[in-house]
Amino acid sequence: MTALYEATDPERTGGAPQEAPQAPPEDTPTKAPAQAPVETPAQAALEAQPPTAPGRVGVVLVSHSRDLAAATAGLATALVGGGDPAPVAVAGGLPDGGIGTSAELVRAAVAEAGQGAGVVVLCDMGSAVLTVKSLLGGGELTEAQLVDAPFVEGAVAAVVTASAGGDLAAVLAATEDARTYRKV
Repeated sequence: MTALYEATDPERTGGAPQEAPQAPPEDTPTKAPAQAPVETPAQAALEAQPPTAPGRVGVVLVSHSRDLAAATAGLATALVGGGDPAPVAVAGGLPDGGIGTSAELVRAAVAEAGQGAGVVVLCDMGSAVLTVKSLLGGGELTEAQLVDAPFVEGAVAAVVTASAGGDLAAVLAATEDARTYRKV
């Protein structure tokens, strides 16, 4: 919301819209104020605004396979529907495209997905989990939290919840709840 809108909104100013101060004609001499300048309603409204909120919760998918991570990210973002999906980044495979897990790719994916509201990290199995735990234990992924959830179902729950504006606690809860989904 702009300061101009806030300064002219009757509900925010407690009455009629404030008129913007008029500049004196060019041929009119002006005096320097003798006292400290008076704060205008627009300045007061601008200063009263809360700091910018962090973005949405990000999601990182760590897999031994770049193709699996990318396909899972594609499915999860497609299931968001017509809205704007939360940030999703993948750390799949090795930097050369081979099968495996890369700490370098995990760091980059967390940085890419992070918007200041936290990052939920899902892993496919084995060394992906160990790599993320090692980075978390070393204090390298301060914004990230590893979640114990099935890879595909957890990714869908995380991305849909984050895209709907859920905070970190809500995204973690929805993602962990994916463990309880019964198929039979």
